[in-house]
Amino acid sequence: DEQIEQERASQHLAGGCCALAAIYLMGKFYVANAGDSRAIIIRNGEIIPMSREFTPETERQRLQFLALLRPELLGKEFTHLEFPRRIQPKELGKKMLYRDQNMNGWAYKKIEEDDLKFPLVYGEGKKARMMATIGVTRGLGDHDLKVFSSNIHIKPFLSCFPEVRVYDLTQYEHCPDDVLVLGTDGLWDVTNDKEVAGVVMEVLTSYEPNDPCRYTMVAQELVVRSRGVLKERGWRLANDKLGSGDDISVFVIPLGGPGNYT
Repeated sequence: DEQIEQERASQHLAGGCCALAAIYLMGKFYVANAGDSRAIIIRNGEIIPMSREFTPETERQRLQFLALLRPELLGKEFTHLEFPRRIQPKELGKKMLYRDQNMNGWAYKKIEEDDLKFPLVYGEGKKARMMATIGVTRGLGDHDLKVFSSNIHIKPFLSCFPEVRVYDLTQYEHCPDDVLVLGTDGLWDVTNDKEVAGVVMEVLTSYEPNDPCRYTMVAQELVVRSRGVLKERGWRLANDKLGSGDDISVFVIPLGGPGNYT
């Protein structure tokens, strides 16, 4: 992240990205995630999560705590408190549900003038945004990103530190159908873990265990099914729902070789 900051001036590059990495060392997989990509292991049909997404919703309490400690980062335009919906001026003096950095549940508070500011975290699901700008809270870069039409920097709230999960391959006997799947949010926006596992098993069984192309074909099939087919109303999945309009990058890594079959 520091290197990106240094190079943005010399190479005139702006922007940022999420990061998902898998490293194999001494019999163990270390999966590091910073952003909203996802990794899962499929072993004997079982799904084992190897990451979690970092979004304004999942990291609400960290963001609110930072805003509480450093209110100057909010630029007097945002409040660190969360409300179920945007508060209107006519609701001053009334009570409304809210929560802060210490709360998982909700409580009531009397609406004050300061509560009329835009919430630091606003929206739900894929529509959740931090400072009404960005939908992820960890990643690399974005050093120059600001709130629209303001001088408020987003970077202080973005973390480049990943969460790391470890999987010990020596604890299990793996067959060639056991895989690690890495995918960007374009895959997971429209395809859940169970559906991905179904595609993995469907494609792998149509190839011989010693065919190295089988894993590439799984990745290709996952991309194709998540993008969908271009129709008059845009890209559509098999169930006629909207296909992913985001980047879809997929890696399928085998955990066992042909000799591991029993």
